[in-house]
Amino acid sequence: MFLLKEVSYKDILTIKNLHIPKQKITCIVGESGSGKTTLLRLLNRLTSYDSGEIFYQNQLIKDIDPVELRRNVVMLPQTPAIFSGTIKDNLLIGLKFSEKTMPTDQQLGDMLKLVHLKKDLDQDAEKLSGGEKQRVALGRVILMQPEVLLLDEPSSALDEETEHTIIEALVNYSKENKKTLIMVTHSTKLASEFADEIIKIKEGQFLRKEEVSK
Repeated sequence: MFLLKEVSYKDILTIKNLHIPKQKITCIVGESGSGKTTLLRLLNRLTSYDSGEIFYQNQLIKDIDPVELRRNVVMLPQTPAIFSGTIKDNLLIGLKFSEKTMPTDQQLGDMLKLVHLKKDLDQDAEKLSGGEKQRVALGRVILMQPEVLLLDEPSSALDEETEHTIIEALVNYSKENKKTLIMVTHSTKLASEFADEIIKIKEGQFLRKEEVSK
């Protein structure tokens, strides 16, 4: 899916060789400030690398139109934007920007169930808690049905029990729909439980990639 060769970005991240497989669950772990988020941003050109090469689907990523790339490789930041309006408005906004087919209210309700958010579609999104906003944003990204989900600490605002439930649901969705999920997580426990592969980064250096035996 992705191949990185001799990639460097400022003094923040250096990767000599890394392959991230298609339709797998890949977790990126490491200390705060180690370059995990930078790696995610490089994969859909939100950040441009200084040297080296990154390939997506065997195509040099710099040769792909960035708008088209970000429709297929969608990133959810750790603190996602919540826009004024209802939960429904927030769920639909990504689809409107990407000019995709609008789902029914039933489908939107099913998405709220997927992210375990017991709220009505017409409720004010700005009045939700931090964890609830995070789940609305996660639902918004999933509705876009990208080939690749790039998630930066998607459960950081959740308690441990809810975090496990949401990550499990997200992993199941990705596997059932043959999606590629690449996720930064602070939890080595979650990474070990759910990932097919774990990428370890320390002080801007890619240390190693480990396959997780199930």
